[in-house]
Amino acid sequence: MTGQGAASAWPSASPPAATPFLHWVLHEVAELPAVRAEVRRAIPAGEAGRDALDQLVLALDEMASNALRHGGGHVEAAVRTTAAGFLIEVADAAAHRPPTPAVDRDPSEGGLGLYLIAELATGHGWYVSDGAKHVWALLPRG
Repeated sequence: MTGQGAASAWPSASPPAATPFLHWVLHEVAELPAVRAEVRRAIPAGEAGRDALDQLVLALDEMASNALRHGGGHVEAAVRTTAAGFLIEVADAAAHRPPTPAVDRDPSEGGLGLYLIAELATGHGWYVSDGAKHVWALLPRG
């Protein structure tokens, strides 16, 4: 992907309205297996569809791990519900650093998760509020 495409891959935008569902305060990547398990327990595969549930878990894991690795401290993650899907929102302390997909990088070096999430999502973006960066993606139910 070119540099211009990468910049537009995560637009500055507010998320759609959604109902609170699951929420975590995270401190380290080692907490993510428990988060993945909680999502799988809370959302029956029949409600979301097995593929949709797997995609939701993958996107949440990628967004939360990015925030924990690059977000400068305090991280909060949430899954909310909308009529059409699940809204994932992850906030971190790096308000000055927008989500930036990798550009011209060998896939073996990583950094392609934001592209994957953008492909899975029906909408995505980021915004700054109260000194925190919020990155969000809306995934369909299935």
